Amino acid sequence: MKPNEEVLGAVGFSVMTVRPGDTAVAMGLSELPIVATSHLLHAMESATIAALSEYLDNGETTFLISTSIELLASAQVGDELRANARCINIEGREITFECDIYQDDRHIAQAEIKRATVERVTFLARTAAQELLRSSNS
Repeated sequence: MKPNEEVLGAVGFSVMTVRPGDTAVAMGLSELPIVATSHLLHAMESATIAALSEYLDNGETTFLISTSIELLASAQVGDELRANARCINIEGREITFECDIYQDDRHIAQAEIKRATVERVTFLARTAAQELLRSSNS
């Protein structure tokens, strides 16, 4: 990854339009036809990935390690939601983002998302080795 001072403050954006299948009722999470929280998280995660796109080295990627989300309003089918993410801290491999979702001027949700950087091939090899060990111990 590029030097921390270059990455701090990086911003990314994503947009989604709420579809009937994106609602909590469609996913069996409640009886309300409002956007499911998981879809809000997906939009914010997409914005974090966009924020890092020009700062990662070849073969490097990130994965979600934690999130804290606060819902401020609801959104319904047809609403266009805009997510943004801003890199606010880097400690070792851990990158912290401040994220928000808006529908026009309405603040729908805010979150803190932490991602970790990894070298893609090494990470996948380690994951495959762990699976082999698990299956041989069964």
